[in-house]
Amino acid sequence: MSTNHPKAHPQTVVPAQVAVHPNNPTARLRRAADAAGERIVEDSNCVVLLVDDQLMIGETVRRALANEPHIVFHFCSDPGAAVATAERIAPTVILQDLVMPGIEGLTLLREYRALEATRNTPIIVLSTREDPITKRDAFAMGANDYIVKLPDKIELIARIRYHSQAYLSRRQRDAAYRALHESQRQLMAANIELLRLSNMDGLTGLNNRRRFDEYASTEWRRALRERATFGLLLIDVDQFKPYNDANGHLAGDELLRRIGETIRNCCRRPEDLPARYGGDEFAVVLPGVQVNALETIGERLRKAVQDLEREHGSSYAARYVTLSVGGAVTVPTAEDGLHDLIAVADRNLYEAKAKGRNKSIVHE
Repeated sequence: MSTNHPKAHPQTVVPAQVAVHPNNPTARLRRAADAAGERIVEDSNCVVLLVDDQLMIGETVRRALANEPHIVFHFCSDPGAAVATAERIAPTVILQDLVMPGIEGLTLLREYRALEATRNTPIIVLSTREDPITKRDAFAMGANDYIVKLPDKIELIARIRYHSQAYLSRRQRDAAYRALHESQRQLMAANIELLRLSNMDGLTGLNNRRRFDEYASTEWRRALRERATFGLLLIDVDQFKPYNDANGHLAGDELLRRIGETIRNCCRRPEDLPARYGGDEFAVVLPGVQVNALETIGERLRKAVQDLEREHGSSYAARYVTLSVGGAVTVPTAEDGLHDLIAVADRNLYEAKAKGRNKSIVHE
Protein backbone atom coordinates (compact mmCIF):
# COMPACT_ATOMS: atom_id res chain seq x y z
CA MET A 1 0.00 0.00 0.00
CA SER A 2 1.26 3.44 -0.78
CA THR A 3 2.42 5.57 2.14
CA ASN A 4 3.22 8.79 0.23
CA HIS A 5 0.09 10.67 1.19
CA PRO A 6 0.64 13.62 3.50
CA LYS A 7 -0.42 13.02 7.08
CA ALA A 8 -3.94 14.31 7.60
CA HIS A 9 -5.93 15.14 10.67
CA PRO A 10 -8.67 12.70 11.70
CA GLN A 11 -11.70 13.20 9.51
CA THR A 12 -15.25 12.04 9.96
CA VAL A 13 -18.25 11.40 7.75
CA VAL A 14 -21.58 11.08 9.59
CA PRO A 15 -23.90 9.65 8.44
CA ALA A 16 -23.06 7.66 5.32
CA GLN A 17 -26.00 9.26 3.45
CA VAL A 18 -24.63 12.85 3.60
CA ALA A 19 -24.38 14.43 0.13
CA VAL A 20 -20.97 15.93 -0.80
CA HIS A 21 -19.40 17.94 -3.60
CA PRO A 22 -18.48 15.69 -6.56
CA ASN A 23 -14.97 16.99 -7.22
CA ASN A 24 -12.51 16.94 -4.31
CA PRO A 25 -12.60 13.79 -2.10
CA THR A 26 -10.75 15.45 0.78
CA ALA A 27 -13.03 18.49 0.75
CA ARG A 28 -16.11 16.27 0.54
CA LEU A 29 -15.00 14.26 3.57
CA ARG A 30 -14.32 17.38 5.58
CA ARG A 31 -17.57 19.09 4.67
CA ALA A 32 -19.51 15.97 5.53
CA ALA A 33 -17.82 15.84 8.93
CA ASP A 34 -18.61 19.49 9.58
CA ALA A 35 -22.24 18.97 8.62
CA ALA A 36 -22.54 16.05 11.02
CA GLY A 37 -21.36 18.08 14.02
CA GLU A 38 -22.37 16.52 17.30
CA ARG A 39 -25.22 14.46 15.90
CA ILE A 40 -26.56 11.90 18.35
CA VAL A 41 -26.39 8.33 17.12
CA GLU A 42 -29.19 6.00 18.12
CA ASP A 43 -28.32 2.71 19.81
CA SER A 44 -29.78 0.74 16.89
CA ASN A 45 -27.34 2.28 14.38
CA CYS A 46 -24.20 0.60 13.10
CA VAL A 47 -21.40 3.04 13.87
CA VAL A 48 -18.48 2.33 11.55
CA LEU A 49 -14.98 3.72 12.08
CA LEU A 50 -12.58 3.28 9.15
CA VAL A 51 -8.90 3.85 10.00
CA ASP A 52 -6.86 4.15 6.79
CA ASP A 53 -4.25 6.66 5.69
CA GLN A 54 -5.57 6.66 2.08
CA LEU A 55 -8.34 9.20 1.59
CA MET A 56 -9.58 7.44 -1.54
CA ILE A 57 -10.20 4.28 0.48
CA GLY A 58 -12.25 6.37 2.88
CA GLU A 59 -14.28 7.83 0.02
CA THR A 60 -14.83 4.42 -1.54
CA VAL A 61 -16.14 2.93 1.69
CA ARG A 62 -18.29 6.00 2.30
CA ARG A 63 -19.92 5.59 -1.09
CA ALA A 64 -20.49 1.89 -0.50
CA LEU A 65 -22.39 2.70 2.68
CA ALA A 66 -24.07 5.87 1.46
CA ASN A 67 -27.53 4.42 0.83
CA GLU A 68 -27.56 1.92 3.71
CA PRO A 69 -30.08 2.77 6.43
CA HIS A 70 -28.92 2.95 10.03
CA ILE A 71 -25.22 2.96 9.17
CA VAL A 72 -23.20 5.93 10.47
CA PHE A 73 -19.75 6.23 8.93
CA HIS A 74 -16.63 7.82 10.45
CA PHE A 75 -13.25 8.06 8.76
CA CYS A 76 -9.89 8.61 10.46
CA SER A 77 -6.87 9.08 8.20
CA ASP A 78 -4.40 9.74 11.02
CA PRO A 79 -3.44 6.45 12.72
CA GLY A 80 -2.07 8.39 15.66
CA ALA A 81 -5.58 9.66 16.41
CA ALA A 82 -7.36 6.33 15.80
CA VAL A 83 -7.61 5.16 19.41
CA ALA A 84 -8.78 8.56 20.70
CA THR A 85 -11.33 8.75 17.89
CA ALA A 86 -12.63 5.28 18.69
CA GLU A 87 -12.95 6.20 22.36
CA ARG A 88 -14.85 9.37 21.47
CA ILE A 89 -17.38 8.01 18.96
CA ALA A 90 -17.86 4.50 20.43
CA PRO A 91 -18.06 2.55 17.13
CA THR A 92 -19.91 -0.73 16.82
CA VAL A 93 -17.29 -1.94 14.34
CA ILE A 94 -13.79 -0.77 13.39
CA LEU A 95 -12.34 -1.22 9.90
CA GLN A 96 -8.58 -1.15 10.48
CA ASP A 97 -5.87 -0.93 7.83
CA LEU A 98 -2.72 -2.87 8.66
CA VAL A 99 -0.03 -0.86 6.81
CA MET A 100 0.08 2.83 7.68
CA PRO A 101 2.76 5.47 8.26
CA GLY A 102 4.03 5.96 11.78
CA ILE A 103 2.30 3.00 13.44
CA GLU A 104 1.44 -0.58 12.54
CA GLY A 105 -2.14 -1.73 12.41
CA LEU A 106 -1.30 -4.64 14.72
CA THR A 107 -0.07 -2.17 17.31
CA LEU A 108 -3.39 -0.34 17.07
CA LEU A 109 -5.21 -3.62 17.60
CA ARG A 110 -3.32 -4.09 20.85
CA GLU A 111 -4.16 -0.54 21.93
CA TYR A 112 -7.86 -0.98 21.16
CA ARG A 113 -7.98 -4.10 23.29
CA ALA A 114 -6.16 -2.38 26.16
CA LEU A 115 -8.77 0.41 26.28
CA GLU A 116 -11.97 -0.20 28.26
CA ALA A 117 -14.14 1.64 25.72
CA THR A 118 -13.00 -0.54 22.77
CA ARG A 119 -12.04 -3.77 24.53
CA ASN A 120 -14.97 -5.65 23.02
CA THR A 121 -15.55 -3.61 19.85
CA PRO A 122 -15.45 -5.83 16.73
CA ILE A 123 -12.42 -5.11 14.54
CA ILE A 124 -12.29 -6.02 10.86
CA VAL A 125 -8.74 -5.92 9.55
CA LEU A 126 -8.22 -4.56 6.03
CA SER A 127 -5.17 -5.87 4.21
CA THR A 128 -3.83 -5.95 0.68
CA ARG A 129 -2.58 -9.51 1.10
CA GLU A 130 -4.16 -12.91 1.60
CA ASP A 131 -1.33 -14.03 3.88
CA PRO A 132 -1.87 -16.77 6.52
CA ILE A 133 0.86 -15.45 8.83
CA THR A 134 -0.55 -11.91 8.73
CA LYS A 135 -4.01 -13.31 9.43
CA ARG A 136 -2.66 -15.32 12.35
CA ASP A 137 -0.99 -12.27 13.86
CA ALA A 138 -4.09 -10.14 13.37
CA PHE A 139 -6.37 -12.62 15.10
CA ALA A 140 -3.79 -13.09 17.87
CA MET A 141 -3.92 -9.34 18.53
CA GLY A 142 -7.70 -9.38 18.83
CA ALA A 143 -9.12 -8.97 15.33
CA ASN A 144 -12.59 -10.39 14.76
CA ASP A 145 -12.44 -10.59 10.97
CA TYR A 146 -10.00 -10.23 8.08
CA ILE A 147 -10.79 -8.77 4.66
CA VAL A 148 -8.56 -8.33 1.62
CA LYS A 149 -9.43 -4.82 0.59
CA LEU A 150 -11.54 -3.75 -0.87
CA PRO A 151 -14.18 -6.44 -0.96
CA ASP A 152 -17.42 -6.46 -2.89
CA LYS A 153 -19.91 -3.92 -1.55
CA ILE A 154 -22.43 -6.61 -0.61
CA GLU A 155 -19.82 -8.57 1.34
CA LEU A 156 -18.52 -5.45 3.10
CA ILE A 157 -22.00 -4.39 4.21
CA ALA A 158 -22.89 -7.92 5.30
CA ARG A 159 -19.80 -8.21 7.47
CA ILE A 160 -20.30 -4.75 8.97
CA ARG A 161 -23.91 -5.50 9.83
CA TYR A 162 -23.11 -8.93 11.21
CA HIS A 163 -20.37 -7.75 13.56
CA SER A 164 -22.26 -4.59 14.57
CA GLN A 165 -25.46 -6.43 15.41
CA ALA A 166 -23.54 -9.06 17.37
CA TYR A 167 -21.80 -6.30 19.32
CA LEU A 168 -25.04 -4.38 19.93
CA SER A 169 -26.78 -7.55 21.08
CA ARG A 170 -23.95 -8.29 23.48
CA ARG A 171 -24.00 -4.73 24.79
CA GLN A 172 -27.76 -4.86 25.31
CA ARG A 173 -27.44 -8.24 27.02
CA ASP A 174 -24.70 -6.93 29.32
CA ALA A 175 -26.82 -3.87 30.13
CA ALA A 176 -29.78 -6.12 30.90
CA TYR A 177 -27.57 -8.29 33.16
CA ARG A 178 -26.28 -5.20 34.94
CA ALA A 179 -29.82 -3.89 35.40
CA LEU A 180 -30.93 -7.28 36.68
CA HIS A 181 -27.97 -7.49 39.04
CA GLU A 182 -28.69 -3.99 40.35
CA SER A 183 -32.37 -4.84 40.82
CA GLN A 184 -31.41 -7.98 42.71
CA ARG A 185 -28.98 -6.01 44.84
CA GLN A 186 -31.63 -3.41 45.66
CA LEU A 187 -34.18 -6.12 46.39
CA MET A 188 -31.76 -7.90 48.69
CA ALA A 189 -30.94 -4.64 50.47
CA ALA A 190 -34.67 -3.90 50.84
CA ASN A 191 -35.32 -7.40 52.20
CA ILE A 192 -32.45 -7.06 54.66
CA GLU A 193 -33.80 -3.71 55.80
CA LEU A 194 -37.31 -5.12 56.15
CA LEU A 195 -35.92 -8.03 58.15
CA ARG A 196 -33.97 -5.64 60.34
CA LEU A 197 -37.05 -3.51 60.93
CA SER A 198 -39.19 -6.56 61.67
CA ASN A 199 -36.63 -7.63 64.28
CA MET A 200 -36.19 -4.19 65.84
CA ASP A 201 -37.98 -2.57 68.74
CA GLY A 202 -39.19 0.77 67.43
CA LEU A 203 -38.60 2.70 70.64
CA THR A 204 -35.14 1.57 71.77
CA GLY A 205 -33.63 0.34 68.51
CA LEU A 206 -32.75 -2.97 70.20
CA ASN A 207 -33.95 -6.35 69.00
CA ASN A 208 -37.59 -7.01 69.79
CA ARG A 209 -39.13 -9.89 71.73
CA ARG A 210 -39.79 -11.95 68.60
CA ARG A 211 -36.13 -11.72 67.58
CA PHE A 212 -35.05 -12.56 71.14
CA ASP A 213 -37.16 -15.73 71.17
CA GLU A 214 -35.89 -16.76 67.73
CA TYR A 215 -32.20 -16.11 68.44
CA ALA A 216 -32.27 -17.60 71.94
CA SER A 217 -33.86 -20.82 70.62
CA THR A 218 -31.32 -21.12 67.81
CA GLU A 219 -28.33 -20.53 70.07
CA TRP A 220 -29.72 -22.88 72.72
CA ARG A 221 -29.89 -25.71 70.16
CA ARG A 222 -26.39 -24.94 68.95
CA ALA A 223 -25.04 -24.95 72.52
CA LEU A 224 -26.80 -28.28 73.12
CA ARG A 225 -25.11 -29.81 70.06
CA GLU A 226 -21.68 -28.42 70.89
CA ARG A 227 -21.90 -28.85 74.68
CA ALA A 228 -21.16 -25.13 75.03
CA THR A 229 -22.26 -22.70 77.71
CA PHE A 230 -25.31 -20.48 77.30
CA GLY A 231 -25.78 -17.30 79.32
CA LEU A 232 -28.75 -15.02 79.82
CA LEU A 233 -29.39 -11.69 81.57
CA LEU A 234 -32.82 -10.31 82.44
CA ILE A 235 -32.90 -6.60 83.28
CA ASP A 236 -35.58 -4.46 84.85
CA VAL A 237 -35.65 -0.68 85.36
CA ASP A 238 -36.14 -0.02 89.06
CA GLN A 239 -39.32 1.84 89.96
CA PHE A 240 -40.06 2.72 86.32
CA LYS A 241 -43.80 3.21 86.78
CA PRO A 242 -43.40 5.91 89.46
CA TYR A 243 -40.82 7.61 87.22
CA ASN A 244 -43.19 7.46 84.26
CA ASP A 245 -46.10 8.77 86.32
CA ALA A 246 -44.07 11.63 87.77
CA ASN A 247 -42.26 12.72 84.59
CA GLY A 248 -44.69 11.78 81.84
CA HIS A 249 -44.67 9.20 79.08
CA LEU A 250 -42.33 11.17 76.82
CA ALA A 251 -39.70 11.30 79.55
CA GLY A 252 -40.30 7.61 80.21
CA ASP A 253 -39.77 6.76 76.54
CA GLU A 254 -36.60 8.84 76.44
CA LEU A 255 -35.31 7.03 79.51
CA LEU A 256 -35.94 3.64 77.91
CA ARG A 257 -34.10 4.78 74.77
CA ARG A 258 -31.08 5.86 76.80
CA ILE A 259 -31.05 2.62 78.79
CA GLY A 260 -31.38 0.60 75.55
CA GLU A 261 -28.42 2.46 74.07
CA THR A 262 -26.38 1.86 77.23
CA ILE A 263 -27.15 -1.85 77.22
CA ARG A 264 -26.21 -2.14 73.55
CA ASN A 265 -22.87 -0.39 74.19
CA CYS A 266 -22.10 -2.83 76.99
CA CYS A 267 -22.55 -5.86 74.71
CA ARG A 268 -19.17 -6.02 73.04
CA ARG A 269 -19.19 -9.40 71.29
CA PRO A 270 -20.87 -9.84 67.89
CA GLU A 271 -22.73 -12.93 69.13
CA ASP A 272 -24.32 -11.12 72.09
CA LEU A 273 -27.91 -10.09 71.43
CA PRO A 274 -29.51 -7.33 73.54
CA ALA A 275 -33.30 -7.06 73.27
CA ARG A 276 -36.26 -5.26 74.73
CA TYR A 277 -38.07 -8.06 76.52
CA GLY A 278 -41.24 -6.09 77.18
CA GLY A 279 -42.27 -2.81 78.80
CA ASP A 280 -39.34 -1.66 80.95
CA GLU A 281 -37.67 -5.10 80.82
CA PHE A 282 -34.61 -5.96 78.77
CA ALA A 283 -32.71 -9.17 78.08
CA VAL A 284 -29.33 -10.17 76.71
CA VAL A 285 -28.49 -13.53 75.14
CA LEU A 286 -24.79 -14.38 75.65
CA PRO A 287 -23.76 -17.62 73.90
CA GLY A 288 -20.57 -19.28 75.09
CA VAL A 289 -20.14 -17.06 78.17
CA GLN A 290 -18.74 -18.33 81.47
CA VAL A 291 -20.35 -17.52 84.82
CA ASN A 292 -17.63 -15.10 85.94
CA ALA A 293 -17.87 -13.21 82.63
CA LEU A 294 -21.66 -13.09 82.96
CA GLU A 295 -21.31 -11.60 86.44
CA THR A 296 -18.91 -8.98 85.06
CA ILE A 297 -21.26 -8.02 82.22
CA GLY A 298 -24.27 -7.83 84.54
CA GLU A 299 -22.41 -5.53 86.90
CA ARG A 300 -21.13 -3.45 83.99
CA LEU A 301 -24.70 -2.90 82.78
CA ARG A 302 -25.94 -1.96 86.25
CA LYS A 303 -23.13 0.52 86.83
CA ALA A 304 -23.36 2.05 83.32
CA VAL A 305 -27.02 2.99 83.86
CA GLN A 306 -26.35 4.28 87.34
CA ASP A 307 -23.54 6.44 85.90
CA LEU A 308 -26.05 8.13 83.61
CA GLU A 309 -27.14 9.99 86.75
CA ARG A 310 -30.70 10.39 85.61
CA GLU A 311 -32.60 11.88 88.53
CA HIS A 312 -35.45 9.60 89.53
CA GLY A 313 -37.28 11.59 92.14
CA SER A 314 -39.80 8.83 92.89
CA SER A 315 -37.63 5.88 93.87
CA TYR A 316 -36.77 4.75 97.34
CA ALA A 317 -34.01 2.55 95.90
CA ALA A 318 -31.61 5.30 94.82
CA ARG A 319 -31.40 8.94 93.87
CA TYR A 320 -30.75 8.08 90.25
CA VAL A 321 -32.43 5.66 87.85
CA THR A 322 -31.01 2.17 88.41
CA LEU A 323 -31.33 -1.40 87.14
CA SER A 324 -31.90 -4.76 88.74
CA VAL A 325 -30.21 -7.60 86.87
CA GLY A 326 -30.71 -11.34 87.14
CA GLY A 327 -28.55 -13.78 85.23
CA ALA A 328 -28.03 -17.48 84.71
CA VAL A 329 -25.63 -19.65 82.74
CA THR A 330 -25.67 -23.35 81.95
CA VAL A 331 -24.53 -26.03 79.54
CA PRO A 332 -27.78 -27.24 77.93
CA THR A 333 -28.75 -30.89 78.25
CA ALA A 334 -31.54 -32.97 76.78
CA GLU A 335 -33.39 -32.77 80.11
CA ASP A 336 -33.23 -28.99 80.33
CA GLY A 337 -34.99 -26.38 78.26
CA LEU A 338 -34.50 -22.70 77.49
CA HIS A 339 -37.56 -21.84 79.57
CA ASP A 340 -35.88 -23.43 82.58
CA LEU A 341 -32.89 -21.11 82.22
CA ILE A 342 -35.17 -18.10 81.76
CA ALA A 343 -37.00 -19.09 84.95
CA VAL A 344 -33.68 -19.20 86.87
CA ALA A 345 -32.65 -15.79 85.55
CA ASP A 346 -36.07 -14.42 86.44
CA ARG A 347 -35.79 -15.71 90.03
CA ASN A 348 -32.38 -14.06 90.32
CA LEU A 349 -33.88 -10.81 89.03
CA TYR A 350 -36.56 -10.88 91.70
CA GLU A 351 -33.90 -11.70 94.28
CA ALA A 352 -32.01 -8.57 93.23
CA LYS A 353 -35.19 -6.53 93.66
CA ALA A 354 -35.96 -8.13 97.01
CA LYS A 355 -32.49 -7.21 98.28
CA GLY A 356 -33.05 -3.51 97.64
CA ARG A 357 -32.75 -3.17 93.83
CA ASN A 358 -29.75 -1.66 91.98
CA LYS A 359 -28.08 -5.06 92.15
CA SER A 360 -26.88 -7.74 89.74
CA ILE A 361 -27.27 -11.37 90.84
CA VAL A 362 -26.02 -14.23 88.68
CA HIS A 363 -26.13 -17.95 89.55
CA GLU A 364 -24.68 -20.80 87.55
